[in-house]
Amino acid sequence: MTPHKSRTWALVLLMISSIFFDPSMSKHWAAKRRLMREKVRGMFYHAYENYINHAFPHDELKPLTKTFTDSLGELGNLKLEHLPQDYNGSALTLIESLSSLVILGNNTEFERAVLWLSESIRFDVDARINLFECNIRVLGGLVSAHILATDSANRLIKGHYKNQLLILAEDLGRRFLPAFDTPTGLPYAWINLKYGVMKKETTETSTSGCGSLILEMGALSRLTGDPRFEAAALRALRKLWSMRSSLNLFGTTLDVVTGEWIEHSSGIGAGVDSFYEYLFKAHILFGKEEYWRMFHTAYLAVQKYFRHGPWYHDADMRTGKATYWQLTSLQAFWPGLQVLVGDISAANSSHREFFNVWKKFGLLPERYLLDHQMIHPTEKYYPLRPEFAESTFYLYQATKDPWYLEVGESIIDSLCLYTKVEGGFASIRDVTTMQLEDHQHSFFLAETCKYLYLLFDDSFLVDENYIFTTEGHPLPVLSDWHERLPEAYIPTNWTSVKSGRQTRPASAMSLQVCPATTLNSGGHGGQKAESACHVLDARSDHRCFSDEECGVDATNCRRRSCSIPGYCGLWLLT
Repeated sequence: MTPHKSRTWALVLLMISSIFFDPSMSKHWAAKRRLMREKVRGMFYHAYENYINHAFPHDELKPLTKTFTDSLGELGNLKLEHLPQDYNGSALTLIESLSSLVILGNNTEFERAVLWLSESIRFDVDARINLFECNIRVLGGLVSAHILATDSANRLIKGHYKNQLLILAEDLGRRFLPAFDTPTGLPYAWINLKYGVMKKETTETSTSGCGSLILEMGALSRLTGDPRFEAAALRALRKLWSMRSSLNLFGTTLDVVTGEWIEHSSGIGAGVDSFYEYLFKAHILFGKEEYWRMFHTAYLAVQKYFRHGPWYHDADMRTGKATYWQLTSLQAFWPGLQVLVGDISAANSSHREFFNVWKKFGLLPERYLLDHQMIHPTEKYYPLRPEFAESTFYLYQATKDPWYLEVGESIIDSLCLYTKVEGGFASIRDVTTMQLEDHQHSFFLAETCKYLYLLFDDSFLVDENYIFTTEGHPLPVLSDWHERLPEAYIPTNWTSVKSGRQTRPASAMSLQVCPATTLNSGGHGGQKAESACHVLDARSDHRCFSDEECGVDATNCRRRSCSIPGYCGLWLLT
């Protein structure tokens, strides 16, 4: 059994899909997929061409006025108070679009964009940037595009590309390193690309800002042979892990100098979301057992203290007591992550609730108050976020249920109806009135369009196993990036199926075999392993509302059912 293959999400999705539905598609759905694929292609090029015509080489498009914003210095914040007067942008949206161009099959435009960036972009600029956002958008975009430019598909004309994107990425990575020069190893949230950490810089940062750097910086180290990038990101991640509460929960904001928490309320949304995502994806990408142990512990804590039926509320990291009962649009990534873990039933349950809110307003508001069943009075906006489309893509890959194609079609129709304008796609300021905002975020091309396209055409994923960063940039799962896993560890989540002379990995869930049982009978010193079949519901008094919520029993891998009193049936037998 080859460990690095056993952790690839593509195999996880492929194997799980065989449980639920016949993978063959009817002629109707095959035609529907082609139709919707072309509609998404049109959406992408409408956004991309308007950016090229009205904003390039600046950072992002303002579609209503057909102008631009140079937002690299304040990613996600249009105040722009720290940009030099002679700053002309860093082609942020172009960098974000590179992998999408490849997935759409436009190698000609990809090559043109790569060669322009190779000749024209430099990062020696007096601009204060957000480390996390610049890492996931710019560094991640460059690293991913470099890999796509040099892979076996030969997407660039031979001889024209001499690793220029990797050289740019390495230069940018070196400019990140001074941010990690703190007593704790936790990086500053903001850094000047030319001068490093500025005097009197804020020491406040988020959990995501410290704990969601390992994929891009780790990949950069593997590509360049310079270990400093991965070492800095890993040191910060380990420090952050040491700061978890006795309940294995994390706050939202902290001080990078003192290492103390500032905000103790936490959840799976803004400020924390990608931290959980990167623990698991780093394990897939690098094969390091440490990442799996962290994720597994953190995931169990989330299920115990945040989950309430299909919803996930916020809670105090110290006590586990609920603080805010709210849905935020960033939480919509969670079902997609659960698909990778194999917790399909829980993913489906939450995804359907997000879709209900989407249908209620036509788009997903930034914040919805669960306890009052109303939209947050000041956070009514929808900035073209991708997370709901992302989870829809993952769930379709896992189940092949055409219902998710219908959800994707609904997303596309809403985007075209409410956000498409002559000059591109505009964010929504208020989903109750559909008032527009003059901003087309770069992640609309990097993620929203990409995941919708992959929902209807996944041919890009056929020949290679990829994980996607939190900004939607694909990184291949390569054997030479993996650390060898201890043999005793492998059976805790995977079994092996032999076919002829080949051995391929299979999930315990797909085989209906419990790894805990396998381990105990397999002569591994009686070591007991957690089951991969299902993460046990944490609260013994948790009531269920449907069979979907009950998932799979961890001891025998059988599907559970919701009893008339509202409890998962198999619990009543124990």
